[in-house]
Amino acid sequence: MKKNLFVILLAALVLSSCGEYNKVLKSTDYEYKYEAAKNYFAKGQYGRAATLLNELITILKGTDKAEESLYMLGMSYYNQKDYSTAAQTFMTYYNTYPRGTYTELSRFHSGKALYLDSPEARLDQSGTYLAVRELQMFMEYFPQSLKKSEAQEMIFALQDKLVRKELYSSRLYYNLGNYMGNNYLSCVITAQNALKDYPYTVYREELSILILRAKYEMAINSIEERQDERYRDTIDEYYAFKNEFPESKFLKEAEKIFKESSDKVTTQED
Repeated sequence: MKKNLFVILLAALVLSSCGEYNKVLKSTDYEYKYEAAKNYFAKGQYGRAATLLNELITILKGTDKAEESLYMLGMSYYNQKDYSTAAQTFMTYYNTYPRGTYTELSRFHSGKALYLDSPEARLDQSGTYLAVRELQMFMEYFPQSLKKSEAQEMIFALQDKLVRKELYSSRLYYNLGNYMGNNYLSCVITAQNALKDYPYTVYREELSILILRAKYEMAINSIEERQDERYRDTIDEYYAFKNEFPESKFLKEAEKIFKESSDKVTTQED
């Protein structure tokens, strides 16, 4: 009996809430709608808040409520995890109000929304580059912000994702080998560019061993006139790898490549 009563009361509350919301939607009293939107936002009913705020944005333009409405709309999307729309709304805010009350937060949340919406590393990374740019701009505009360290950590994470994308590409080129061209050379170039652009990446060791492997394979598969040069290049790469990663998990493999390359050079000299 008590359970049935609870269900009845809950249903009545929901119907009452829906009735109240429909009343707000139909109202032409925009002050009333604005206060209702703020109330829904405060209660965490972001879908309802966003619907009302979307209608009010144009109407409130030029009033003292316009700034807050636009920022609340961005946060409503953000809290609903519609990060792409949230980012666009925050961008609209800080472009419209470059010195506004919520400009710092809008720039931060624009970058964070794009960070949260950043695609998996194997996919196109245009969104990741945009997120990095937004967070860097936030730090440039607000260097003393309390959110600076959080923004920097997000930038590092995004950059690692960009390097991971290059690592996947390098691996793919290596695995393709000489299929329809010299993919070993593409592997070397891709990995070297990643190391140049992001010298402190956590994937530095993996990219470096790929370069060594690829150079060794190029030496093996070269025409006789170029083999000596490429084996010597492989040996130089081995020394660079060993000096930087003396305790590497790949060291045994690297030493095998070094020995075989050295034997080839010695044999050719003899």
